[in-house]
Amino acid sequence: RAALEIELERYQRSPLYESLNLPKIRISSRTPLDVLESQLGLLRELERKLNEQVATPEEARRANGELRRMMRERGNYFPEYEAEAQKVLKAVGYAGGPLSQHLISDIATHLGFTLHHVGDLPHSTRSVTDLKNRRIYLTHNQRSDHDPRSVLLQALGHYVLGHGTPRSYGDFLAQRVATNYFAAALLLPEHTTVEFLQQAKARKEISVEDLRDAFAVSYETAAHRFTNLATQHLGITTHFQKTHQSGIIYKAYENDGVNFPMDHTGAIEGQPACKAWTSRAVFDVPDKFSSYSQYTDTINGTFWCTARTERSSSGEFSLSVGVPYQHVKWFRGRETTARATSRCPDPACCRRPPADLSEHWAGSAWPSARAHSHLLAAMPPGAFPGVDETEVYTFLEAHSAT
Repeated sequence: RAALEIELERYQRSPLYESLNLPKIRISSRTPLDVLESQLGLLRELERKLNEQVATPEEARRANGELRRMMRERGNYFPEYEAEAQKVLKAVGYAGGPLSQHLISDIATHLGFTLHHVGDLPHSTRSVTDLKNRRIYLTHNQRSDHDPRSVLLQALGHYVLGHGTPRSYGDFLAQRVATNYFAAALLLPEHTTVEFLQQAKARKEISVEDLRDAFAVSYETAAHRFTNLATQHLGITTHFQKTHQSGIIYKAYENDGVNFPMDHTGAIEGQPACKAWTSRAVFDVPDKFSSYSQYTDTINGTFWCTARTERSSSGEFSLSVGVPYQHVKWFRGRETTARATSRCPDPACCRRPPADLSEHWAGSAWPSARAHSHLLAAMPPGAFPGVDETEVYTFLEAHSAT
């Protein structure tokens, strides 16, 4: 009994109990034993549930891995999102080509929203939607790393796809994938994009750069959209990765058997890409205007990849799209003579230092590592991870009267 009393007292002094705003139980010798056991049981279970909900780095990586497995099984193609995008485009009279700013405004109006550009958007957000007054707030800042058209269309996507408050970090990730897909399906509509790609395939001239230019989108958006449609409509398996100049993979997708590095949870993000891969080699190419293509012989076969680099506020990244050797005949850049060999995950490939260097420097070097905090830190708590809800509500309160 004494141990139960001490444990309950400890719980009642904890930040967890304080956050519940509940009255404290006065513990005495007359407190029934079953009351002590019941209260402790409730508090233990509450603590366990809260610990489950915190998106630790491992949980975040596991959720990402599960989502990627589902995307791979579907060939990264989601007909339900394509159908919703097609309905919207038909309603505003889209006739082909790049989606104009005028049509995007018409989409917002068609869905019953007004657009408001402000200078005080909460720093933890890209947009804020006021569902009560049907307003979407966007930033005035033109220096954002994100295409303002995509940001707006993603915000509208939450409404069109009927999203509710995320129940878990996995749910949050799934919603983000859905809205990103929906926005891309508006910017590069399925019918016209597939027609464009099929014509390029017939000429054996498929190029992500051409797709980018034809629909006036970013290279990354064009690359993602290619992965949506390549397997379903062209019969081509493929892979995509976004890699930081440090070699760390930030984003990845594959359904072609390429051997991305991954941890025990199946997560690829945060892992170093092989130094022989196109996504790493492109950083050393002097020509930054053109894309760089390379064949890479791996333990899973030979792959052809094309990549280019882009700068952002977070540094320089490479964006790479690749296919197995049997599909390279459809792509521009297949004539490249650049070729490399990757033996990863064998540590001797590029992770283990050469024997002569190790012999000379082992025990005499002490580097101070740069932490990739975005990949290691636990996600902030709350329904929308990483978003300061107090800041958002204060913002909406200030703007609701204007």
